[in-house]
Amino acid sequence: MKAVRVHEYGARPQLDDIPEPGVSGPWDVLVEIGAAGLCRTDLHILEGQWESIQQPELPYVLGHENAGWVREVGSAVTNVAVGDAVILHPLVTCGLCSPCRIGEDSHCENATFPGLNVDGGMAEYMLSNARAVVKLDEGLAPRDVAALADAGLTAYHAVRKAVPLLAPGSHAVVVGAGGLGHIGIQVLAALTASRITVVDRSESALELAGSLGAHEVVRSTSEEAVLEQVADITKGGADVVFDFVGEHGTERTGPQLLRNRGHYYTIGYGGEVRLPTLELISREINVIGNLVGTYNDLVELMTLTAEGRVSLHTQVYDLADVQRAIDDLDSGQLVGRGILVP
Repeated sequence: MKAVRVHEYGARPQLDDIPEPGVSGPWDVLVEIGAAGLCRTDLHILEGQWESIQQPELPYVLGHENAGWVREVGSAVTNVAVGDAVILHPLVTCGLCSPCRIGEDSHCENATFPGLNVDGGMAEYMLSNARAVVKLDEGLAPRDVAALADAGLTAYHAVRKAVPLLAPGSHAVVVGAGGLGHIGIQVLAALTASRITVVDRSESALELAGSLGAHEVVRSTSEEAVLEQVADITKGGADVVFDFVGEHGTERTGPQLLRNRGHYYTIGYGGEVRLPTLELISREINVIGNLVGTYNDLVELMTLTAEGRVSLHTQVYDLADVQRAIDDLDSGQLVGRGILVP
C-alpha cells in the first residue's frame, strides 16, 4: 500500500510502498483510510520537535487525524463491524491504568499515538483497536470529519474545560482562526453564551470566523493595535483567551489580552510562554495547557457535527500530493484544514 513516511527529521517525508497491516489480536480493528488530516503537528514532527518525546523507530507513517471504514476486526470487537464508517481517536489506550479508569484516557500511561510514535493513517490502511474507534452517524463521511479527530477534538476539549468560566456577558478571545481556531469558534458558539472576539492576520480567516459565530474580529497588524482593540471590545480584557497558534508572538500577546483573574488556554504550540511570577500573582491569571481530548469528548463532538453545529472547512489533496499540502500549510495558504485522501 502507499504510505507517507518520515525517514529523517529536517527532511521531507516520502511516499513509499509498504505492506498492508493485518489483524492479529482480539481487539484489533483494521481501517481502510478514507481521509487523513494534515496538522501543524506534522510539520513540528518533520522539524524534529517531537524526537526527544516520542522517539519512534524510523521510518514510520505520519497521520494522527484519521477516518475511514472498518475492513476487519478481531474476535473480541463488538462495538463496530465490517463496513462501518468510523473516526479514530488519536490515541490507542489500554483502559486499565488510573487515567483511563477515571475517563482521562488522553493521558493513558500505556498509550500509543499513531502518527507520532507508531504508524499512522497517511496510508491506505491503518491498524487500530476497539477503544479508539467511534462509529459515525449515517450522515457523516470520513473525508468530512477526519481532522476533527485531533484539531476538532483539541479545540472541543479546551472549550469544554472553559465552559464554567464563560457565563452570559463574559468575553472569549480566540487567537488564530485557522485549522484549529475555526472549529473552536463553532464550539464556543454551541456551548457558551460568551461574546466571541477573533484575532488573526488573515482577512479570509476573519471572514470565515464571522460566518461561524464570531461577534467581533480584529486583524493582527501589530501587537499594540491588537491590545488596544481587544481591550476596547472586551471593556478591559478577556475572561478567557484561547491561543490556537502558540508561536510567532501569540504566546507573548495572548496573556496580555486577559483581564485580572483571566485564563490563558494555550492549544497551539511551538513558542515559549514567559510571564513574571509577580504578574501571575498580582493579577491572579492562569495558564492552562490542553492535550487532545478524551474518547467521550470525541463522541460529544461527533454529536455536534451530526447536528450540523460544527463543520470542517477543508481543502482536499490526493495522498500523492502531500508535499504540496505541506507547503500550503507551512506558507499559510490553507484556510481551514488540509485533508489527504488515498
